[in-house]
Amino acid sequence: MTAPTLETERLVLRPMRMEDWPDYLDLMRSDRSRYMGGPMPETAAWGLFCQDVAQWPLMQHGALMIEDRATGRCLGQVGINHGPLFPEHELGWFVYGHAEGKGFALEAARAMRDWARDTRGLPELVSYMDRDNHRSARLAVRLGAVLDPKAPRPAPEDLVYRHFGQ
Repeated sequence: MTAPTLETERLVLRPMRMEDWPDYLDLMRSDRSRYMGGPMPETAAWGLFCQDVAQWPLMQHGALMIEDRATGRCLGQVGINHGPLFPEHELGWFVYGHAEGKGFALEAARAMRDWARDTRGLPELVSYMDRDNHRSARLAVRLGAVLDPKAPRPAPEDLVYRHFGQ
């Protein structure tokens, strides 16, 4: 499966492109990536970037970049992760600093969640997150997810928020 393009009122969720790499790398090298295993060296960031792309043909899901419809500016990423590193299908997101606090992550995550349910037929998703990532936890709750303390997780200290077929 090739990565789709999804549209919302303000956003285009589109396949990743090589020109997305510099901003992605900057984020992964920065303290903003601390809730995603960072800051990390370029080699580790490149591995994640490639993993996000590779999941589409391998798993029929993956990451999409979040683009502002009005300006064409890339705002961050949203995706569905699974495979040997994730016990369940995970809905994940991040936005770059300039896009934070404007509702873009919520809008993009809602669209990706709905695509996963309606197009891929995934009845449930989870969001794994660092215990200190309070902003993402609030976003998961706004999406309708509930904390699931019994869920399997990739890291024992992670919180798991479960999204039931909203």
